[in-house]
Amino acid sequence: MTAALATGPGAVLARAFWRKSGLVTLLLLLAPLLWLGIVYAGSLLALLAQSFFALDEFSGVIIYEPTLSTWRQFLSEPANLDIVLRTLAMAAAVTLACAIIAFPIAYLMARYAKGGWKALLYVLVMLPLWSSYLVKVYAWKLILAKEGAITWIFAQTGLIGLLDAMLGLPVVGGPSLSVSYLGMFLVFTYLWVPFMILPVEAALERVPPSLLEASGDLGAKPRTTFLRIVLPLAFPGIVAGSIFTFALTMGDYILPYVIGSSRLFIGQVVYLQQGTAGNVPLAAAFSVVPILVMALYLAVARRLGAFDAL
Repeated sequence: MTAALATGPGAVLARAFWRKSGLVTLLLLLAPLLWLGIVYAGSLLALLAQSFFALDEFSGVIIYEPTLSTWRQFLSEPANLDIVLRTLAMAAAVTLACAIIAFPIAYLMARYAKGGWKALLYVLVMLPLWSSYLVKVYAWKLILAKEGAITWIFAQTGLIGLLDAMLGLPVVGGPSLSVSYLGMFLVFTYLWVPFMILPVEAALERVPPSLLEASGDLGAKPRTTFLRIVLPLAFPGIVAGSIFTFALTMGDYILPYVIGSSRLFIGQVVYLQQGTAGNVPLAAAFSVVPILVMALYLAVARRLGAFDAL
């Protein structure tokens, strides 16, 4: 039986794999490479190609001839630039807020929490990620509504005037928190802050305690130690977290529909153009913007060492 196995197809294949280890590596990587090549890169290239076609305004049919007319339409209308800038501004504001909120939590988890308390903090941070995205968004819609919990708290504490003043601010305000940029900003920050906490915590875990002790022994004040040792070493983690928060905010189209004003974001425009309007080339042109922005963002993040903190 041993001799039969030694000369069978399985034995021949095993000897071939043994002699050519590169063949094994290629077979193991074949499936993910095909997945990335066809599903991911292929779809991106198809999307980019669609932006170089045009829609016939009379028949509503896509003309599959290479043209720059869609890009001219995209770049010539100021409303399109407003949509891009509005989306990028919201993504930047949410990223900054997530970094400010996440850092103290991550620092507590990395430097002071031990044993069961650390596990509990991990669970608390990740718990929102285990519930439905839509449930969280619609729950916040109720909380931010004019008859919701936040308005009630402001009224009970005598601070309703402060809330009205915030809602009266131009651009960020609105009739209520549930239909304002301010409310959208709050919900975006709530949704994505766990994606900032975890990379920052991982980066802070790598800060050697001996460096902090040496800084104290040399007479540095806690503030100096924080600014010159802790913050620079944690910075790649902040950049890594910002990749998630920035990209997720920029590409989201559900939240702006549920919470926010009638002004559009990139994700909404893509959804409307490829669905209701049927203008797939213009939707593709809008879709290319986040791809280019994230490509540039990732290049900068790589230079800052962000991927080492992932």
